[in-house]
Amino acid sequence: MLKTENLGYSYDGDHRLMFPNIHCQKGEHWLVLGNSGSGKTTLLHLLGGLLSPKEGRIVVGDTELNQLSSGALDQFRGQHIGIIFQTAHFVQSLSVGNNLALAQSLAGMKVNRGRIRELLGRLGLSHKIKSRPSQLSVGEQQRAAIARAIVNQPAVILADEPTSALDDTNCEQVIQLLEEQARAVDATLVVVTHDARLKAHIPHQIEIA
Repeated sequence: MLKTENLGYSYDGDHRLMFPNIHCQKGEHWLVLGNSGSGKTTLLHLLGGLLSPKEGRIVVGDTELNQLSSGALDQFRGQHIGIIFQTAHFVQSLSVGNNLALAQSLAGMKVNRGRIRELLGRLGLSHKIKSRPSQLSVGEQQRAAIARAIVNQPAVILADEPTSALDDTNCEQVIQLLEEQARAVDATLVVVTHDARLKAHIPHQIEIA
């Protein structure tokens, strides 16, 4: 479902980051561990098609990302890959519900208000559907970001340091929520983190030096 081979990237053409090969089956949950500066976020951006590899290949399902044009990649990402960033990025002028509708529209999909209401309800955010993102607490914004990442029922969910700033109780809640939502759409989940607390939750693990 998600596979990389001989993946490498360089920001300056000099210092090269090389990543271990990854082979995640459909529905599996993986943890990518590494210290700050090891290239974890770079790897997530490569897997999500936000960066283009300098060498190697990334395959999602039967599609090789680096073979897609820019426009085709944008649409493929919107339909098949959900990304949860360290800091939630919303269109602040739109309501929570309309931010999710925008994610559907940008992916070239028909806006499904029923899906949006159902998903926000499962995440305890029904009462926030008409609220602006700035009116949500940090925890609510995090759940809304998860909702937006999975609203199109992606095949792959990528999460960048989702628990690094959380205490133990909230860490537990967020990782359980991510795993539950990934299972609900049978998605492959890849969590990129330096948070060692997650080692006990996700058995498939890759370490980046």
